[in-house]
Order: sequence, then structure tokens, then C-alpha cells
Amino acid sequence: MANELTCFVVMGFGKKTDFETGRTLDLDMSYQNMIKPAVEAAGLKCIRADEIVHSGQIDMPMYEQLLNADVVVADLSTSNKNAFYELGVRHALRPYTTVVICEDGMKSMAFDVNHILIRQYHHLGEDIGSSEARRFSKLLTDAIVEIMKKNPRESDSPVYTLLNGLKAPEIARVIEKAAQKGTESIPEKEENNTAGKNLKTHSELMKDVDDAQKEGDWNSAKVFLSKIRKNLKSEYADKEDPYVLQRLALVTYKSKSPDEMSSLKEAEQILQLLDPRNSNDPETLGLWGAIHKRLFELNKDPVSLDKAIRAYERGFYIRKDHYNGINFAFLLNVRAAQSADRPEAIADFVQATRARTEVIDICKKWMADNPLVAGKDGVPDVIRVYWDSRYWVQASMAEAYFGSGNEARANDLLQDAYSKVSEKWMQESTEAQMGKLQKLLSNSPLQFIKEN
Repeated sequence: MANELTCFVVMGFGKKTDFETGRTLDLDMSYQNMIKPAVEAAGLKCIRADEIVHSGQIDMPMYEQLLNADVVVADLSTSNKNAFYELGVRHALRPYTTVVICEDGMKSMAFDVNHILIRQYHHLGEDIGSSEARRFSKLLTDAIVEIMKKNPRESDSPVYTLLNGLKAPEIARVIEKAAQKGTESIPEKEENNTAGKNLKTHSELMKDVDDAQKEGDWNSAKVFLSKIRKNLKSEYADKEDPYVLQRLALVTYKSKSPDEMSSLKEAEQILQLLDPRNSNDPETLGLWGAIHKRLFELNKDPVSLDKAIRAYERGFYIRKDHYNGINFAFLLNVRAAQSADRPEAIADFVQATRARTEVIDICKKWMADNPLVAGKDGVPDVIRVYWDSRYWVQASMAEAYFGSGNEARANDLLQDAYSKVSEKWMQESTEAQMGKLQKLLSNSPLQFIKEN
């Protein structure tokens, strides 16, 4: 529709890490479950850069949207550099109708935007709780409706607020000039545009990846991600997208094609592009640890074991999360069992126990920060992703208690977790891990220490 109002959403794609806090947020979940529904409820067409069909570089259609969109919503969560830059461009181009939001876990905001109204929401990490999605969606819808109703419009750009008398570009004239030069953007529904007929947007290809992963079709997911990677490299002058590389490494080693060892080695090569030995990205470190943990299980090479331990250790102390922590502790016990040097074995064993103590505290805090809230008819008002996150937190806490010698507390936690498990493989995975840990603990190097 020619007169359809549009909202351009400025934010990162996929999972991004806030390096100030070590938390990783799935920004696609924020967009799909909260931002897009809110924009559409306000009566606007919602567009994110990954939904624009285009050939060549994304820059021109992105700048067009920043100039021409009736509303821009900018999500600054994880201090995304592109989002900050694009917000600055919008503030320079338009005096009004820009809404700034972010996740409430950010510890500090950049000085240049800390005096701007920023609406906040709470993220669980992998997803948004259903009650929080409803709350913030309504808040965002109301904000958009309110700024669109005001006449005359109020400036929300610090550029136009502080520089009195500054005039915004004449939008119609700028767009006309851009059209005369020709752009590479392709209208989504233009039937006769043969260049765009067979193109899929970034978000559509990512949905293909998600669907393939849900079906366990790792080879198809790998094909789609390889295409996404190629597209992005052509758009951004051969620069790699870390999130795409991380997912490509994951589906590559999960594919076990042409065989498991080959797939692990290929995944290792992909991650090398992210410099995992020096990386501070917990996702990269977690994948590097998982790949080398499995390589050690296959080849019993102590070098692979050491690489896995270093990756999980680094990820744990950066992110302070239960996943890296519990894997770090487990592999320390593995190395202790492999070591012929008794003092080294004892040191690893003791360090594993200390790591588990931290994991217990981390899990307790997560449970306290994400309580079950009763909704209608007393049923907890949460979504499946929350249940799965809660399951793994409980499983990690149970393993940490078991490894620390508190078997009774571990069993209580496991029974509660098993009663709510969404998929059978999750319980099977936990039981297998607990069985491995039990064997390692039964051969503790501490038994050789003589008591006075």
C-alpha cells in the first residue's frame, strides 16, 4: 500500500553477547515475540534489515529506511555497534518519531545516549517470558501510537533539540534523487522484477536453518548457513559475521558428515576464523570447548582435552554461567583421572570442586531471578523455552551438588527437573553425564592423601 506507515527496527540479529556482563541474548526472540507484534498492533508495517529483499550491499536500503521510515525503533541491547551507529544516523536525519529501547541487564549506557528516554524490557537470555512480552509489547505499542498522534511532533533527537534552528532534510527531494541514481533494493512484492524473484531475505533463510535444526536435518542447515555466509560476505566486503560462523560450526559438527571426526575438524577450522584462543565471546568459547571435548572422547588426545578445558574455563570466568562452569568442572575430573602426576591430579580435582561451588551459586541466583509466576488457573505463566532453560539450570545444579558430595540434594533436584522435562533426550543426556561423573568420583586422587 502506497500510504502504509512503516517502522524500521534497528538492532542486531541472532544471539549476541553483552561483553560488559558476559550475558548472551537471542535478539531474534526479542524481535519476533515482542517488538514486531507491538509495531503491528500500532498499525505500522514492521521492517528489520534482514527482512529487506535486495541484491548487492545492504547499505542503500538501510539508509533509505533510516531516512524515510515513519518510526524507527532502536534496540541498543548488548551495546551493538551497528545499532548505535544507525541510531545516530536517524537522529541526524529526523527530529522525531524515534523510540529507543534496551534490555534491562545493561550495566551502563554510553554517555551520549544516557539522557535520552530509553524503555527497558527483561530478557531471559534465550527468550522473553510470555508475561514480559505482553507487558513490553503494550508499552511499545502505546509509545508508538502516542508519538504518531502528536501534532506538532515533539523532537526526540538530541541533534535537533540542542542545535536550535537546524532543519531536517527534505525527505521527498532526497528520495527522488536517490531513485534517479538507482538503488539495489528490490521491492518485496514486485511481480515483474526478475532480479528479485528467487531471492530470499536473510530472515527467511535463517528460518530455513531453524526449521532444519528442529528436524535434526543438520546437513540442510549447513547448506542454508553456507548460503547466508556467502551472501553476507558479498554485502560486507568479505567480512565474516560471528553469529553465522558460530551456527555454521555447530551444525557442521552435529552433521557428522562425511564422518564424525571429519565434521569436528571442519567445525574447528570454521571457528579458527573467530580466534578462539584469544576470544572473549562465551558462545565461541563454548563451541570450541564442545568440539575439543568430543575430539578427546574420540582420539584420547590430551591436547584436545587441554584445549577444551581452557575454553570452558575462559568462558566460565567471562560469563559466570552454569553451562561453561559445569563442563569445566567435569573435564578437570577427566584430566585428573588421566594424569600420572598425583599432585597435578589432586589440583585438578580440588579446582573442579571449587568450580562446582560457584556453579551452585550461579544456578541459585538464576532461579531467584526467574521465579515461576502463576498465571490463569494457577498455571505458571511461562513458555517452553523458559522450561527448557530451567531444566538445564536444575540439571547443572544437581551435577554440581553430586560432584561436591551432596547426593541427596542432587537427587531431589533431578526428580523435580525430570517431572517437567519437555523432551526425553534431555533426561537421557543428564543421566549419561551423571553416570560418567560417578565413575570419575569413585577414583578420586584425594584417597591417597593421608590424614594426620
